[in-house]
This record gives sequence, structure tokens and C-alpha cells, in this order.
Amino acid sequence: MVPRYTRPQMAAIWAPTNRFRIWFEIEALAAEAMAEIGAIPADAARTIREKGAARMAGLSDSDLAQIDAIERETRHDVIAFLTWLAEGVGPVSRFVHQGLTSSDVLDTCLSVQLAQATDLLLQGVDSVLTALKARAFEHKFTLTMGRSHGIHAEPTTFGLKLAGHYAEFARNRARLEVAKGEISVAAVSGAVG
Repeated sequence: MVPRYTRPQMAAIWAPTNRFRIWFEIEALAAEAMAEIGAIPADAARTIREKGAARMAGLSDSDLAQIDAIERETRHDVIAFLTWLAEGVGPVSRFVHQGLTSSDVLDTCLSVQLAQATDLLLQGVDSVLTALKARAFEHKFTLTMGRSHGIHAEPTTFGLKLAGHYAEFARNRARLEVAKGEISVAAVSGAVG
């Protein structure tokens, strides 16, 4: 993302740090689910969660550089992350990613990031709606020229024009909510789908 065109909150959503935190959460939740069905030891899932969370809490620029270096060697982003994570998790790291594919992690992460980005957009739309509503009431008696076919028409109020914009933003907000619902679904289906 180009920093001068990106809000800091949006840049943070798409930053490697956030991506790796989401990857870890997916891996930890998958390990916990595997432990629930008896596919891996429950102690292993707990250790993955605890030691992995500690490793992620200290995620630094040097860690990001280390993950990048591993990726240059392995030519695989998820393997690079898992290799780095295993250093902090220890021997039970053999249970991390069990039953998953890279697509399970990458696609689920993308869904989470899109949902996070949508939440940020919805906050912005809510701010616009609040401002439009306030201005529409403020100018409900402020006369302005209406337009029809690109030329002046009968007078109307500026508040009414703003109310029309408010209605369109409200519809767009509803569309964003529906889109968020659609993108907030992920499948963890493993290697054989």
C-alpha cells in the first residue's frame, strides 16, 4: 500500500504483523479443534496456544526479517512462518498445521482481513451518515436551486438534497454489511477438500 494514500488503521490491517497474528490464530484454533476430536494431544494444543501466543506477542521487525529470510530459502510464505513459529513452540510444533493446507490459512486470513477492513469502512460511513444527518436538519429550510436535465429547475432545500445523499449512503452501508457477511465465511477443508 502507498503510505500517503492509506490511513494508518487500514495499513495496519494489511501489514505483515497483522497477517502473521491472524495466521497464528488460525493455526491455534485448528490445533484446539483437532485436540477436541482427539486427533492431537490436548496438552499439545495448549502448548501451541500458550507458547505461540508468547512468541507472537513479541513479534518484532527482526522477527519479520527472519521470516522473510526463511521464505527466501523455502520459497513458501506459510512454511517460513511455521518454521519461525516452531522455534518458539518447541517439539509440539509438529502438531501445528496438521490437517491443514496453506490455502486453508491464506484464504481464511484474507477473509479476516477483509472483514477487518470492512469494519473500518463502516466506521467511516457511520461518520459520514452522522454528518449528513446533522447538516440535513441544519439546512432543512435553506433554499437552493433544484436541477432537472442538467439545468436549473424549481427551488428546493439544501437539507432535502443532503437527505437524499444520506439515504444513498445508508443503502451503501447496508450493502457493505451484506458483503462483510459474505466474506466472513471461510472453509478449512484440508488437502482433500
